Amino acid sequence: MKTSFWRFWVCSVFALSLHAAPPHVIFGKFVPGQQPDGNTVVFETDDGLVVIDTGRHRAHTQQILDYIDSYRGKRPVAAVVNTHWHLDHIGGNALFPEAKVYASAALDDALGGFLASYAKQLEDIITKTSGEEQQRYRTELALIRNGKSLLPDVVVTADRTLGPLELHLEKDAVTAGDLWIYDPRSKTLVAGDLITLPVPFLDTACPAKWKDALDRLAAVKFERVVPGHGPVLSRAQFERYRTAYANFLSCEKECEARWLTDVGDLVPESEHAFTRQLLGYYLGLRKRCVT
Repeated sequence: MKTSFWRFWVCSVFALSLHAAPPHVIFGKFVPGQQPDGNTVVFETDDGLVVIDTGRHRAHTQQILDYIDSYRGKRPVAAVVNTHWHLDHIGGNALFPEAKVYASAALDDALGGFLASYAKQLEDIITKTSGEEQQRYRTELALIRNGKSLLPDVVVTADRTLGPLELHLEKDAVTAGDLWIYDPRSKTLVAGDLITLPVPFLDTACPAKWKDALDRLAAVKFERVVPGHGPVLSRAQFERYRTAYANFLSCEKECEARWLTDVGDLVPESEHAFTRQLLGYYLGLRKRCVT
């Protein structure tokens, strides 16, 4: 009986050691009239903290810095990982000068393509605005003009590890190169913009390949998934999102209503009007593939 008790105790401690506490999540904001910030996730590793995505606005990045400053043990930031090149996920990179930045090579092409076109739009808008509104656009334009400083120190060209974390590369899904991260200790998956709420953001996407990427995520034995935008999802909620996304791509009529029905309470009723507005734009991008 005594032997059985000790065997049970040892096994229990071993099991707990394999299930580390979930990482810390700093949620981004996405509200009408303002460019969003993506979610940030902070993992603890033996070498220090690993920050996944750094937001767009200084207020969001300051939340990351404040958390790190208050973190028990004052652990250094060992690395920053960008899930993709959208400004709301890389804008705070420069505030972590001591950390190596890991990302795909997609930002380099985006600076000469999508972001270059966006910069011209901003320049035009700046001439037509003033005050705080103009300053927001100037800040956005400055991020693009300083884009070379946001490039990764370590270019991820294939699946690899970073300490205990698994980094996986998807090509031509949300962007030309997206990283998703899996932590087998806490069974947490960080999806970046492979999951976005309240709607899929298709601006730079290849929607059909995005669907394929979601199918690959489904094969991972995660218990929780952190999206690029929106709340942390359980496995069942992820499956609901995956089904809703597939239906959204194939939908022929009343697609806004179908999306809201499929995602259910993943999108609160208070956000339905904003969601319908966004869906009206993204419906026209479902068949387009940006690579």
